[in-house]
Amino acid sequence: MAVIVALLTVSRGVELSGFFSRAAPKIIKLSGGSPQRLTLLLVLAVAASSAVIMNDTAMFIFVPLVVTVSRMTGMSRARAVTLTAIAANVGSALTPIGNPQNVIVWRSYGVHPLAFIAGMAPHVTAWLALLTVAVLLTHRGEKGIRVPPMPSVRVKKVLLAASVALLVADIVLAQLGYPIIALGLTLAVLAVVGREAILSLDLALIAVFTLIFVDFREVAYLTSAYGTHSLAALTPPALSVVAALLSQGVSNVPATVMLASAAPHPPWLPLTVGVNVGGTGTVVGSLANLIAVRLGRVKLREFHKYSIPFFLACLAASVLILAVATGWRHT
Repeated sequence: MAVIVALLTVSRGVELSGFFSRAAPKIIKLSGGSPQRLTLLLVLAVAASSAVIMNDTAMFIFVPLVVTVSRMTGMSRARAVTLTAIAANVGSALTPIGNPQNVIVWRSYGVHPLAFIAGMAPHVTAWLALLTVAVLLTHRGEKGIRVPPMPSVRVKKVLLAASVALLVADIVLAQLGYPIIALGLTLAVLAVVGREAILSLDLALIAVFTLIFVDFREVAYLTSAYGTHSLAALTPPALSVVAALLSQGVSNVPATVMLASAAPHPPWLPLTVGVNVGGTGTVVGSLANLIAVRLGRVKLREFHKYSIPFFLACLAASVLILAVATGWRHT
């Protein structure tokens, strides 16, 4: 929790610095009036940002922008918001700090950040390719849009620099086993240069994560005595499928806590792949989905119209990647 709170606070600092608000109008201008290009630029920006600022934070930053752009350009709001949520889940899967479930795996298994990125890179690359195809197909045949003028935003350079420096420091300290120091350093620095980042933290979100860690870790301990040891017997593709399907019902963070706490511990990579691809499915699969639906005022039927097919395609792609990788290791 210390690591997650520190990273959420840093993410809030980056958001409040105005960096992304400054970059967003430039993305819209780059579209040149093409709805396909505009959506693709937005989802790629969300995916790249989520790898650093966490997928949940990215939703608070980008969904209001996507809603405004949709209203100004006449694009489908439900489709744009859904694709944005998918992009956040996909991009955040790449790094150990991209989302809470990755932080849990990173801290629980002690995976080196570079090893984590290397393991997830083939899967995230495949998911991004599928997301690009989805954008192109869903915008096929649409007419050009008028690009509205966008106001400029002043970037708070001191807050941005401090937040980026703290991000690096938090990662290093967490990797060295000093999460409390990372949290203390983050709060101390931002109390001086960006107090608003601390005061505007989503306390309800932190409370939810705390309850998840307490309640579901206890459930995991109880269930480990009644058959979760069989997880160790699953092949990597099968473990990913189990993790992905479990995420559809209880969300991917509780699923990670339950599975990572099982005895013996299942392999980290197929577990991480499964819970991350699980976040692209039902609306409860990821907290980022719930945030996007709430902020974007999207009906569940419209959300699942795009998310469920994407989830199935990504799961199939990752099962294939894991099967091939496992086969290569055995030959």
